Amino acid sequence: MSVSLPVAVDAMGGDKAPAEIVAGAVRAAAELGVPVVLVGQPEVLADLDTGGLEVIPASEVIGMHDDPGQGVRRKKDSSLVRAAEAVRDGTACAMVSAGNTGATMASALLRMGRISGVQRPAIATPIPVPGTTPTILLDAGANAECQAAWLVQFAQMGSVFATERYGISAPRVGLLSIGEEDTKGTPLVKETHALLKDTPGLRFIGNVEGRDILTDEVDVVVTDGFTGNVALKTLEGGIKFIVNKVLEAMMSSDEAKDAAKVLLPALGPLADELEPDNTGGAMLLGVDGVCIISHGSSSATAVVNAVRVARDMVDAGLVDHLRSAIKA
Repeated sequence: MSVSLPVAVDAMGGDKAPAEIVAGAVRAAAELGVPVVLVGQPEVLADLDTGGLEVIPASEVIGMHDDPGQGVRRKKDSSLVRAAEAVRDGTACAMVSAGNTGATMASALLRMGRISGVQRPAIATPIPVPGTTPTILLDAGANAECQAAWLVQFAQMGSVFATERYGISAPRVGLLSIGEEDTKGTPLVKETHALLKDTPGLRFIGNVEGRDILTDEVDVVVTDGFTGNVALKTLEGGIKFIVNKVLEAMMSSDEAKDAAKVLLPALGPLADELEPDNTGGAMLLGVDGVCIISHGSSSATAVVNAVRVARDMVDAGLVDHLRSAIKA
């Protein structure tokens, strides 16, 4: 797949679609020099400044509350399905969507197909860790129930992703559990631990706990999609709560406001690192194409960063590297 091909952006997906999504796509094309094509309803997009970007017409939209599987099967002319088909057909190098996560995954899986040998795709989400590279958490929600062999493949794919996206030469892979000892955890965790220890080419460091995700002790954390999604949403909620409380405290009195003037320059970079819009979204690993899943409330800035990640992963040949890792 050539990076000279456009990145297909689902203009209809997300809480702030289509205005913010289109604005981000236009910015991405201008700021990054990346060809971008919008996918959506032409009559709706005609009212927006699309910056002259090409539009792939799609008459339907899979909503945030639609059933993912039924939505993809019934709405064959939806923006999500058409974006995935553009990658499959070689008219786009990657797809980006802030829409229904399940439907994005289903569209990519059903239209692009799986990489040969991959048993299940997984959502790899970068968790910001201030001062160092993010921790890759997968699966973050694609597979609620898993088998040990799937988790081994998640580890292999996550390791490749950490290398290609963040330049980590030998990513440390941890298995999420309730204790560091290999005797702790569910039967699935224990079985997976035994397999990971014997997986060649993998830097497996053993079990890790939830508290380790936001540290520089591990690069890739592997778990099933149910646990991963709970962990992800808990971290998001906890970080948001703390940030809001800090901001409230800074505005609580004249003395606090004076202190805030001193603290804000130091806290600003930290806030930037933790800002979800700056991560570039998650990636669906295991499908035969680059698929970036942005969070539902993505702003124009989030779309710019998602397009940047899509371009970088196409340029790095990530799908081919994943294919080689699974074959090994």
